[in-house]
Amino acid sequence: MDASPFSTLIRTASHEQHTEAENSTFMSDMLGGKLGVEAYTRYTEQLWYVYRALEDAADRLADDPVAGPFLRPELLRVASLERDLTHLHGGRTDWRATVTALPATAAYASRITEVAHDWPAGYVAHHYTRYLGDLSGGQIIRSTAEKSWGFERKGDGVRFYVFTGISNPAAFKREYRELLDALPVDDLEKKRVIDECKHAFSLNTAVFRELGERFPLSA
Repeated sequence: MDASPFSTLIRTASHEQHTEAENSTFMSDMLGGKLGVEAYTRYTEQLWYVYRALEDAADRLADDPVAGPFLRPELLRVASLERDLTHLHGGRTDWRATVTALPATAAYASRITEVAHDWPAGYVAHHYTRYLGDLSGGQIIRSTAEKSWGFERKGDGVRFYVFTGISNPAAFKREYRELLDALPVDDLEKKRVIDECKHAFSLNTAVFRELGERFPLSA
């Protein structure tokens, strides 16, 4: 296997899938301020399902030698998502009874649950693609949401993107990459992790595709 740090290998190998997800029609339209708050709300609902799958597995994996070191409490997002969704649903707390997962979202969450149960290193691939993305590109979404729909800066509606427990995101991401570099698995397993990372981005892109079908721009 290439002698480069594993964090470099996984980023480089998944670049094409990452770019495809970032440049999806739905995401481009949302970041361009072309979609309404309803589309943003629907997107946030889908994130709730994905992060519930990620974080429901956290207690079981906390002591796992492969996945455990990545499970930092300051990363947890479900509570923030639920606060955002209450705000996006007009302060109603019964939104859980009305939201639904898109088929692509259900498949995405199911895959996370599957690897969390059977393959901790595969779970790390999903953890990496989501949380490091939140700390990086996710901040662009927050800024767009604040400007487009008048949310209070870092307030309800965009709290998912605000990591109050991380004072220095750059340093945190550097530490996270060091954990990836020290992942206690062999080269064959690392290749499998890279493949799962690519799969995670593809699953995310499928969610964007379905959202795009539901929120097409008017001709």
